[in-house]
Amino acid sequence: MSATPTAQPNPIFTTSAPAFTLSELVALVRDRYGLETRATLLTSERDLTARLDAADGESFVLKIANAAEDPGVAEFQNRALRHLEGAAPEVPASRLVPGLDGAHEFLAQRDGNAHFARLLTWLPGRPLYGAPQTGTQMRALGQMLGRLARALETFHHPSEDHDIVWDIRRAAQLVPLTHHIADRDLRDRVEAVFARFVTRIQPAEPGFRHQVVHNDFNPFNILVDETDPDRITGILDFGDLVATPAIYDLAVAASYQVGADGPPLAPVVELVSAYHAVHPVPEGELDHLFDLIQTRHAMSITIGEWRAHRYPENAPYILRNRARAAMAIGRCAELSRGEGIAILRQACGFG
Repeated sequence: MSATPTAQPNPIFTTSAPAFTLSELVALVRDRYGLETRATLLTSERDLTARLDAADGESFVLKIANAAEDPGVAEFQNRALRHLEGAAPEVPASRLVPGLDGAHEFLAQRDGNAHFARLLTWLPGRPLYGAPQTGTQMRALGQMLGRLARALETFHHPSEDHDIVWDIRRAAQLVPLTHHIADRDLRDRVEAVFARFVTRIQPAEPGFRHQVVHNDFNPFNILVDETDPDRITGILDFGDLVATPAIYDLAVAASYQVGADGPPLAPVVELVSAYHAVHPVPEGELDHLFDLIQTRHAMSITIGEWRAHRYPENAPYILRNRARAAMAIGRCAELSRGEGIAILRQACGFG
């Protein structure tokens, strides 16, 4: 990727989500799956997501893609879920529900647009967000992400290299959007992080391992047991799935676990060491992880501020990770780059 940024994010991020009514969703599921259900809308950034509760107590998730979504990308996500079902059944991802015609997807028509739609099984548990953080939990997260990445390593699809604004490969393209960050000190910190990405990481990127990854292993997308928050019960939202360096996927997950108190990287160390035991990280890539964690923070802040400005009605959802990212990027700044690298190297046994 060129170091020259562009202010032209993917149209999917500038197109409103599908506007189906609850009664329309119920009718779609009845016609396609023969199920009588009650629908409840769930929050989503750019697609329509709804919970469907059937009379027999079973629950499902209906996902209807944004009209700007390339159908090939939605198919890519579906094929990945089916691959995981066979390659890693122990990974708790949703399963696709076949329709009455046996198909795992269909086109939902609305306002002259055809939206790619699919029905998924509902996963039990509560979001990791807000659950007490423990070392055991961090190790469980790292192991689960490692298993997921290891399973996806053998999966390929023609649309895997699609352009998505949340792919760390695209970080330099966000530089023109940093003017939306009102806090000048925070903006300066974000721009400095992006500058390090361009000068240090981009030149090394061609030598990184590339594979399909989840790319959004954040606390809202991870479910844990209601009574045992150290046990992972579900992985949600494969909407940011993409082929990119595997180390970027680890950076995304680690970025959300920077400690608000105590040593900033203490929880990250547990996650990274457990991931490394399952899906080993090459030493040369690991040396970029500290910078990459901060790059994800800079992306979360920039994209959040930009999209909240564009869609103020959805700002609470869009900005849900903004405060934590601002805290985390500040906490990482308490360490020198050398200290951060050394801590993560030791976590993976590189000394």
